[in-house]
Amino acid sequence: MKITIGSSALQKRAIQLSWFTICYNIVEGLVSCYFGLEKDSIALVGFGADSFIEVASAVVVLWRFKGEAGFSAPLALAGERAATRIIGWLFVLLAAGTIAGSAFKLFQHAGPDTTIPGVIISLLSLSFMFYLWSAKKKVARALNSATVEKDADCSLACIKLSAVLLAGSAVYSLTPLFWWVDSAAALVIAFLIGSEGVGTIRAAGREDFSGGCGCGCSSAPR
Repeated sequence: MKITIGSSALQKRAIQLSWFTICYNIVEGLVSCYFGLEKDSIALVGFGADSFIEVASAVVVLWRFKGEAGFSAPLALAGERAATRIIGWLFVLLAAGTIAGSAFKLFQHAGPDTTIPGVIISLLSLSFMFYLWSAKKKVARALNSATVEKDADCSLACIKLSAVLLAGSAVYSLTPLFWWVDSAAALVIAFLIGSEGVGTIRAAGREDFSGGCGCGCSSAPR
């Protein structure tokens, strides 16, 4: 991966966006898990747990990019491959746990107390993540950076999860008779998370692996 000469301002911008992503996901994960457990929403709990894994993924990206930008020593490729593989398995385990929880809720014919927190959190996430995705894509193009582009792909994955959470939460809020919607949304979220995990594990096992964010995107060098 090559970075254009005289692009220190863009490099710093990319690092700032990564730090903002990390800080936002920590807050989002804590709030989502709290309200998910408080309101008995399996979809919101799964969404919040995913935020914490995304933090680990973003840290790998940040470390990699800071090394490429000359701000710190590069992360050893073997260590990054192992970290990426672990992140992938965390996604898979989270997906399995979410599926199990959703199946249990469906078996009980139980819905959440309310999905209003899910509506609010998903709307906030959509606005912030759309901004981050757009900003990262611009920086990635300007720097011709595969690492920043992978980070942008992770933000796009968060947008998809937020959209699913919003749809499920909104439907249940408008029509509480659809008690199964929250569990159904959780299953879709689990599918997306699981796909992300499988893609990440496969990417980490590729011979041409050159580092990445653990979002299941291609790791081929640019």
